[in-house]
Amino acid sequence: MGIILVYDITDERSFENIQNWMKSIKENAAPGVERMLLGNKCDIESRRKVPKERGEKLAKDHGIRFFETSAKSSQNVDESFNTLATDILMQMSRRAAHGLKDPVDLKSSSKKGSNKCSLI
Repeated sequence: MGIILVYDITDERSFENIQNWMKSIKENAAPGVERMLLGNKCDIESRRKVPKERGEKLAKDHGIRFFETSAKSSQNVDESFNTLATDILMQMSRRAAHGLKDPVDLKSSSKKGSNKCSLI
C-alpha cells in the first residue's frame, strides 16, 4: 500500500535510477499506491552530489512527498515512515467514505510519551 523510493545523495546514478523505478511503479503497482521519495545519507553533506532541490522537484513533478534522511543518524527516518503510514491510513479512510472499504479511525496512542497512531 506504500512504496518508498530511496536514492543516495552522494551518488548521482542512484538518483537517475529513480525515474526507472517511477515508470515501473506506474506500470506494475496498484492504482493509488502511496509513494514517497527519500534522499538518504544527508549526514554526509560534504560528499553530496544531488542537490536537495533536485529531489524536491522530482517529488513535486510526481505529486509525492519528499524527505532527506540519514539511516546512520536516524535523521527524518521516523518522520518519513510516520508520514507515509498516516497518508496510507488517510487514503483508506477516504476510500471507506466512498463505500470502498471499512472506515479507519486514527487515534493517538494513550501510552505516555508515545507519538504513534493506532487503528481503532
